[in-house]
Amino acid sequence: MLDTSRATTDDHRIAAEVASAAGELLLSTREDLVAKNADQWQIKDAGDSYAHRFIVDRLAELVPDDAVLSEEGKDDPIRLERERVWIVDPLDGTREYSEGRADWAVHVALCVGGVPAAGAVALPSLDRTLTTEPAPELPAKADGPPILVVSRTRPPAAAVVVADALGADLLKMGSAGAKSMAVVLGHADVYAHSGGQFEWDSCAPVAVAAAAGLHTSRCDGSPLVYNQRDVWLPDLLICRPEYAETSLAALADAMRGG
Repeated sequence: MLDTSRATTDDHRIAAEVASAAGELLLSTREDLVAKNADQWQIKDAGDSYAHRFIVDRLAELVPDDAVLSEEGKDDPIRLERERVWIVDPLDGTREYSEGRADWAVHVALCVGGVPAAGAVALPSLDRTLTTEPAPELPAKADGPPILVVSRTRPPAAAVVVADALGADLLKMGSAGAKSMAVVLGHADVYAHSGGQFEWDSCAPVAVAAAAGLHTSRCDGSPLVYNQRDVWLPDLLICRPEYAETSLAALADAMRGG
């Protein structure tokens, strides 16, 4: 679900500009640390810290009355009293970032009343930032079986269920943002995740995916709601609209033990 009517043009611009600038900072940080022979843990820690501080400080300048929920910051309960809350993941995919890979992202999203209203996902290594305005244009479906994007390690149960139902091929990638944007960009058709994520893992990707016309929901078909007291989100489904019904039916059958 996406409600752009509750966001201003400035909100969309801010999301895009802040995500892009944080991505540039992360690229330069990684380059500097690699040149200094820093290890992967040092690269991870520096990236998380620098990007978080940059994003939080920039949002404080641009939208001082709004609350912020960041993966790398202390959760301030004042956000539960605010209508407008920015939910950010300063560096989604620290492992991929520290390994010099491209499949990591920066997430910046505005939620209004718990519903994404504006957002951006920067893919800095690809020099791309996908936004809610202008919304991405969803490419035509490629020939062949559908492609389901999964983690680089063990695919979650939801992915296995949906892949079997669709006869899908699997594409392994890193961060949640990179996987979600693979569907937006037409490199994949479905992203089904179970086993849990936090709100910052999916808020901006869901906003951008919904703006592009993709289906976004929990695995039971219910809406994804953000800025909750408990920021844990058990599952999600992002897919091309033509695969939503079959995917949700397969997931429902699996949940019933069918």
